[in-house]
Amino acid sequence: MFDYETLKIMWWLLVGVLLIGFAIMDGHDMGVCTLLPFVGKNDEERRIIINTIGPHWEGNQVWFITAGGALFAAWPMVYATAFSGFYWAMMAVLWALFFRPVGFKYRSMVKDQRWRNAWDWGLFVGSFIPAVVFGVAFGNLFLGVPFSFDDNLLSTYTGNFWQLLNPFAILAGLVSATMLIMQGGAYLAHRTEGVIQQRTIRYSIISAVAMVVLFVGAGFWVQTLDGYVITSTIDPGGLPNVLAKEVAVQQGGWMTNFATYPWAWAFPVLGVLMPLVTALLLKASKTLTAFVSSSIAVLGVIMTAGIALFPFIMPSSSFPNSSLTIWDSVSSHLTLMVMLYAVVFLVPLIVFYTGWAYSVMRGKVTAAYIRENDHTLY
Repeated sequence: MFDYETLKIMWWLLVGVLLIGFAIMDGHDMGVCTLLPFVGKNDEERRIIINTIGPHWEGNQVWFITAGGALFAAWPMVYATAFSGFYWAMMAVLWALFFRPVGFKYRSMVKDQRWRNAWDWGLFVGSFIPAVVFGVAFGNLFLGVPFSFDDNLLSTYTGNFWQLLNPFAILAGLVSATMLIMQGGAYLAHRTEGVIQQRTIRYSIISAVAMVVLFVGAGFWVQTLDGYVITSTIDPGGLPNVLAKEVAVQQGGWMTNFATYPWAWAFPVLGVLMPLVTALLLKASKTLTAFVSSSIAVLGVIMTAGIALFPFIMPSSSFPNSSLTIWDSVSSHLTLMVMLYAVVFLVPLIVFYTGWAYSVMRGKVTAAYIRENDHTLY
C-alpha cells in the first residue's frame, strides 16, 4: 500500500505516460491523415496511405479514451474545470474527430472522385484540428486559465473560446501539429515505398525542422512568461484542499523546476535533438529507427511541458490560489490505489495486444496489395 503523497506523484507520472502513449500511437495516424491530401496525388496512392493505418487507427483511440478516463478518476476537479473552461475547444475537437470514423468507413464506398476527395479533406480536418487544439490547450496552461472557486468549491470560468487563440497558445498548437506530422510521416515512410515514400520523407523532414524551430521559440518565450509558484507550506500527503495554499505569479516561474533539478534539461534536449535525428534517419531511409527517434522526441516535448508546470495541473489566472495542483485536486487515497491496480493490469495489456497487432500486420502497403483486395480495404 503506497502512501498518499507517493500515489499523487505516481498518478502524475501515469497520466503523463497515457498522454505520451496517445501522442505516439493515435498521434501518428493523425499525422498520416494530415499528410494524406498532399502526399497522395491520385486515388490509388491515397488508398495506400489510408490502409497503412486502416487496421490500427481504432485501436489507437484506446489511448485517448484511457487518458480521459484516468483524468476523470485521478483528478476529478481538473476534469470538471477543464471541460467547463475548454468547452468549445473540446467541442471543436469532437466535431473534427467525427470526420475520422465516417471518413474511413464511407470514403471508398462510392467510385466518384469528388466524393473521395471530400472525405480525404474530411480526414485531414479530423486529424489536423485536434492536433492543433491539443497544443493550444497546453499553451493556455502556461498562461493561466481564467477560473476560480468559491467557498463551496464551485468553479466559475470567465473566459471565452477566442481568448484561447492567443499568440503563445497558437505557437504551442503549431508545435503539436508539426510534431504529430513528423510522427505520422516517419510511420508512413516505413509502411510505403517508391514515390509515396519519397514525398513523405520530404514533408516529414520539413515538419521535423519546423518543429525544432517552433519548440525552441516556445522555450524562449516561456522564460519571459509569468509563471506560478506555491509560496505557502504544502503537505503533500494531506487531504486535498484547493483553497488552502498561496500562489505567487512571477516572471520566469515556469523555469524553477529546471533550475532545481538540472537532470530535467534532458527532456527539452531530447525535444530539440531527436527531431533532427529523425530527419537525418529519414534522409538515409532508416524509417523504423526514424519512427523510434520521433517517438522519443514526442516524449521529450510532453515531459518538458509537464516538468515546467509541475506541480500545477491547471493554473488559474483569475485567482492564483485556486490553481489546481497534483497535491490538492486528486481523488481519495482509496480511489487512487484501486485505479492503480487497474492501470497496472490494463496498460501492459494494451501495450501487448497493440504490439502483437502491429507485428502481425507489418510490412509495406503497395499498389498491388490494394488492387488484389479492392473490395475489402478502405
